[in-house]
Amino acid sequence: MGSTFRFAVIGGGAISRTHVEQIRAIDGARVVAVVDVDEARARALGERAGAPWYTDYREVLRRDDVDIVTICTPSGTHGEIAIAAARAGKHVIVEKPLDVTLNKARQVVEVCRSEGVKLCVISQHRFDDATIRVREWLAQGKLGRPVLVEAAVNWYRPQSYYDRAPWAGTWAMDGGGVLMIQALHTIDVVQHLVGDVAEVSAYTATATHARIEVEDVAVVAVRFANGALGTIAATTSAYPQLPTRIEVFGTLGTAVIEDDLLQKLYCRDPASDEVPKEGVVNWAEQVGPGRKEWGLSHRRQFLDMLDAIANDREPVVNGEEGLKPMEVITAIYESARTGRPVTVAEVRAAAGITTGA
Repeated sequence: MGSTFRFAVIGGGAISRTHVEQIRAIDGARVVAVVDVDEARARALGERAGAPWYTDYREVLRRDDVDIVTICTPSGTHGEIAIAAARAGKHVIVEKPLDVTLNKARQVVEVCRSEGVKLCVISQHRFDDATIRVREWLAQGKLGRPVLVEAAVNWYRPQSYYDRAPWAGTWAMDGGGVLMIQALHTIDVVQHLVGDVAEVSAYTATATHARIEVEDVAVVAVRFANGALGTIAATTSAYPQLPTRIEVFGTLGTAVIEDDLLQKLYCRDPASDEVPKEGVVNWAEQVGPGRKEWGLSHRRQFLDMLDAIANDREPVVNGEEGLKPMEVITAIYESARTGRPVTVAEVRAAAGITTGA
């Protein structure tokens, strides 16, 4: 591999345009091929990228001048393409989730490791300024010990969103509904901030959308491994859509992230549990809410992957990290199906996952 990292972008949906634009914004990186099974979309993406286009990803994997593939196809195809890319000696970046089942996702992790290629799962919100700031304050003990977390993903999707393709809203290709497709990033950030989820108890329903197999509303009670408790609410039925919100309450303070921006950051004097009469300082106003620039966090994650390749280290969101929100969501689905609390350890064991936590 030379000084320039050469990318192939596989999949021509909306997110692929972000991949192309952010790769092209990085010095020492360029897109050398794009792929989509639909010829018109492949051609359009190729024109955007200034690169040759293909309708079969296997042709691209045979090229010696491709170092890294980014996978932006429907979720149910992620595992197949990632495994083929790894076996062709390509480093792999895959949009979430790794695949639609934990078993297939685990296979991706194992094959990438055995083939000696780097695997990065897109979890761009870990690279948001707000996430970085709250994680720093938690690590420094400024918020104390986390005791409660509340996360809400109250989004809206019209029926046309699910009617756009035969595979949309199916277990086989989406792997789930609002939890797997919309809320996975939020679940990932929550664990990144507070720690691993140990157990969940959940309800899910298909409340407002027709012709889908999966849930469009979910509510979850969460117990974290460190003893903190939490709730997750998610829906694609909240017209016209509300901001995504994560609230972390610690023994010494509170942090609130809303639509990727830091809105509230409070901490108290450890020597007193009284609220000062003169009011409290919202440190979010002092440190700023963070930048919200479309694609910036993707670019930061791509840069992390390139540094991992150059320095032979693991990317921040490697395969094992990419499995974590999938494990939680799988436990949620099992809890909703059986009507009982389900531990993450149970679903890990059932999927044969022995690495990581």
